[in-house]
Amino acid sequence: MGNPDDNSLIRIARDGGGETGVEPLNLGKRVRDLRKARGWTLEQAAVQAGLARSTLSKIENGQMSPTYEALRKLAGGLAVSVPQLFTPPSRAQVTGRRAVTRAGEGQAQATATYEHELLAQALTRKQMLPYRARIRARDITEFDGWVRHDGEEFLYVLTGVVRLYTEFYEPVDMKRGDSAYYDATMGHNVVSVSQEDATVLWVTSLT
Repeated sequence: MGNPDDNSLIRIARDGGGETGVEPLNLGKRVRDLRKARGWTLEQAAVQAGLARSTLSKIENGQMSPTYEALRKLAGGLAVSVPQLFTPPSRAQVTGRRAVTRAGEGQAQATATYEHELLAQALTRKQMLPYRARIRARDITEFDGWVRHDGEEFLYVLTGVVRLYTEFYEPVDMKRGDSAYYDATMGHNVVSVSQEDATVLWVTSLT
């Protein structure tokens, strides 16, 4: 038997949420969709969940109501929580948004250490901020402390060689084609260690 609270949650999901008015979910279809999303056959999913193939087949075809223990095993095998078995997948609205930035047409924004070219500026309420940057700085002392901000950041070296300084790691030199993904709340700075100014592509999350 499972925790009473867990079973209450399952009953609410099966009943359509009671007063919340949530539509009941077809558990069998949900399990089948989760399995197929992972590219698994019935046999593979059954092994992952520690269930008999016939049991999983009956669950997917709505021919049996699984016990809480079977649900727990199934959720574990599919790498989801038990409540997620009863939660419909999110359906993000297709916005069809697109922005093309021609070479050299980005919005320029220069600082003492970087020369940024902001990309996709025509789009508002973006989830990411992409920009190309020319790295002017040659030494960490040129910065007034660490750069840090909310979100995560992706760095891809386009030309030259840069040295990436991060608060909790040793500096690392990166050449063309190298990339780094890091927590932007962690202090970070980038300098060019090549003869010419290096250029990089930065993508910063805004959520």
